[in-house]
Amino acid sequence: MAALILDGKTLAASWEEQLAARVTALKNSCAGRSPILATILVGDDPASATYVKMKGNACRRVGMESLAVEMPGATTTEQLLAKINELNNNPDIHGILLQHPVPEQIDERACFDAIALHKDVDGVTCLGFGRMAMGEDAYGCATPKGIMRILEHYKIAMEGKHAVVVGRSAILGKPMAMMLLEANATVTICHSRTQNLPELIKQADILVGAVGKPEFIKAEWIKDGAVVIDAGYHPGGVGDIELGPLADRVSAYTPVPGGVGPMTINTLIFQSVDSGEKALG
Repeated sequence: MAALILDGKTLAASWEEQLAARVTALKNSCAGRSPILATILVGDDPASATYVKMKGNACRRVGMESLAVEMPGATTTEQLLAKINELNNNPDIHGILLQHPVPEQIDERACFDAIALHKDVDGVTCLGFGRMAMGEDAYGCATPKGIMRILEHYKIAMEGKHAVVVGRSAILGKPMAMMLLEANATVTICHSRTQNLPELIKQADILVGAVGKPEFIKAEWIKDGAVVIDAGYHPGGVGDIELGPLADRVSAYTPVPGGVGPMTINTLIFQSVDSGEKALG
């Protein structure tokens, strides 16, 4: 039996229609004011510039505004912190995105953590992570939260299931594990240096590939009937998991591209609209 394709692209488009309606309603009740997402791009990395442009386009598609803040590659930590503080104190800004990565001379973690909690719509602060992990109110990291929205939409059972997350980054692997745990899954966190990795992956009812290496996770490691979430994207249109042989073996999977990526951006916009509603409504 063919696996269910967890179509993030179509789901994101559907959500955009709902978000556009919410933004329109907010404008009608607030004299035309809409949520505003500020994006900060430091330096001239082409990939980062493309990602920021995509996020700005997504804002416009739902009728909200974005403020593009571009800073030179020689920017210091102090200068970036000052800009973030300025945006924190601007009541017209409802969400702040600092595009990762920043130039090496900048203390990225200090700058992430300078973002006000209620404007941390990308879910990158330590405070936001801690609150999320404790089940308190906070915006989740956009990629893992997007994955959770995919699983919830397609009614993928998580309670009591064994979820294996391969990856431990601060903005993907670790929050992904906490979100699955909060959904009552039993969670194992692995990474590229885990011993006996194939054996652990073989146990997964739900597998999340977030290791950042193209097709690092082999199809033969994955058991029949598993739910497979590939959070990677690499040149050539491949993810972190060898997906090709799995289409007739697993119960469901996210395609690459068109799976997790669109829902990452959609989740950023979803959380920005929510923040705008709280501030304006």
